Amino acid sequence: LVLQQVAVVGVIAIGQTLVILTAGIDLSCGMVMALGGIVMTKFAVELGMPAPLAVLCGIGVTTLFGLANGLLVTKVKLPPFIVTLGTMNIAFAITQLYSNSQTVTDLPGFMTVLGETFSLGGTQVAWGTVLMIVLYGLAWFVLRETAAGRHVYAVGNNPEATRLIGIPTDRVLLGVYVLAGVFYGIASLLSVARTGVGDPNAGQTENLDAITAVVLGGTSLFGGRGVILGTLVGAVVVGVLRNGLTLMGVASVYQVLITGILVIAAVAVDQ
Repeated sequence: LVLQQVAVVGVIAIGQTLVILTAGIDLSCGMVMALGGIVMTKFAVELGMPAPLAVLCGIGVTTLFGLANGLLVTKVKLPPFIVTLGTMNIAFAITQLYSNSQTVTDLPGFMTVLGETFSLGGTQVAWGTVLMIVLYGLAWFVLRETAAGRHVYAVGNNPEATRLIGIPTDRVLLGVYVLAGVFYGIASLLSVARTGVGDPNAGQTENLDAITAVVLGGTSLFGGRGVILGTLVGAVVVGVLRNGLTLMGVASVYQVLITGILVIAAVAVDQ
């Protein structure tokens, strides 16, 4: 149940891990995810577009935001913090304007299938949970066993030394931000499937939760060090914390407060 609850944040955190491994940060992830969800649902419901194509359009929008972040970081040489702070606000504004701040309902079945469950040993497991675990396995393999994965670590450790040995650091960075955008798009679909609606107010705390999951999972905010599977553990820790506080009757605003304290403590330990 906890894995099902953290699936959205967990997939966002994969993209966030890739960015943080390069010593960057992506504050826009939650709002970009919300925009992807609104685009895919409105395209399917209001424009009558086939659901698979609408989903691809939503993922395409989040990927474009990743591309914009990457280009601004690599070509204009802006700090990732400033770039993603700007694109976070842009994505939020576009989401509210395009949706008129209204949720999108009556979604086609294709968009909610990942929210459905199947029985495994007497336990109901959501398809979205399976997808998240598969994505973590894929990301782990790429980062650990491929040259492209090692380049991500190298850029995070020392970008100048990496450039001098012939690795195209800008191309690696651009690829990381684009790939992160793809993961945010997949998270959009998971969010839509879990709630059954396109919600323009989604993604409000996902960026904090994702960064917290990454840092708790052992990835250094200073780049070059971390294990992707640790991020999954971090996401589960955040999920258990939020779940426990909810069961104790703690108000949601205090949950955000405690999550904020948690991420500061985790970074302090890393430092």
